[in-house]
Amino acid sequence: MTDRVKAYWGLVRPRIVAMVLFAMAVAAWTAGEEKPSWQVMAHALSGTALLIVGAIALNQRLERRGDAKMLRTADRPLPAGRLSNREVTWFGVLASAAGLTYLFCCSGAGVFVVAIVSWVLYVWAYTPLKSVTVWQTPIGAVAGAMPVLLGAAAVRAPMSPMAVSLFAIVFFWQLPHAMAVAWLYRREFASAEVKLATVVDPSGHTAGVLALLGAAALLPVSLGPSLYGPAGWVYGLVAVWLGLGYLTYAFAFFQRRSDGSARALLRASVVYLPILFGVLLLQ
Repeated sequence: MTDRVKAYWGLVRPRIVAMVLFAMAVAAWTAGEEKPSWQVMAHALSGTALLIVGAIALNQRLERRGDAKMLRTADRPLPAGRLSNREVTWFGVLASAAGLTYLFCCSGAGVFVVAIVSWVLYVWAYTPLKSVTVWQTPIGAVAGAMPVLLGAAAVRAPMSPMAVSLFAIVFFWQLPHAMAVAWLYRREFASAEVKLATVVDPSGHTAGVLALLGAAALLPVSLGPSLYGPAGWVYGLVAVWLGLGYLTYAFAFFQRRSDGSARALLRASVVYLPILFGVLLLQ
């Protein structure tokens, strides 16, 4: 793999793309009245992958100065100088345009509209607001949950009870996750002038409250697929077990804001969603 290919590969952040596509696939598989065909899934996932890659590239283009100030992001291709501003801009624009065009042609107008809203929220709302207001966190959580609606739109059920339940799960799951990251890297975020709860309130109390509220809301919300969708009692038991565990770690972080409690909460967040969605797929 050449250095140039490696640079672009690092730019697209494949782990994030894979996680988003997984959430979208779960929604497409469970939100509609019938299981989608492999053609429908392939078209929706392919177009969305292009769109996500473009959005991530443009996000990094807009955040290049802040990324250069933080140790955790300074080695990304753009701030490290492995790619130029022009290259990243064109890559992001072309990938985004290709993704939107593909979705319009192969997945229909419904998916296309949801895709545009998702892209605008992430690139032109969440990203610019990072340096303006702490409200960027819930707005970012909305953008992060939009792929669920994309998956549901692919099976013509973007506002079905199941789709709304999955959207709420991903939304509230992000709040404890984001607060754990915000605490662990609070000094770097402060140096980059990112308006996070841990920067505006260095004591961490606000971050702890947000993490606790998110985990508390997630527990009843996670039972939605059992009430409105195809999930059975096994899923319900797993959702309660995972939710109580997540809430316990969030409460520990709320009580004592420390790097140790934040890391434990972050690990719990990383485990929570794959297990929950994996069990949902098996129902």
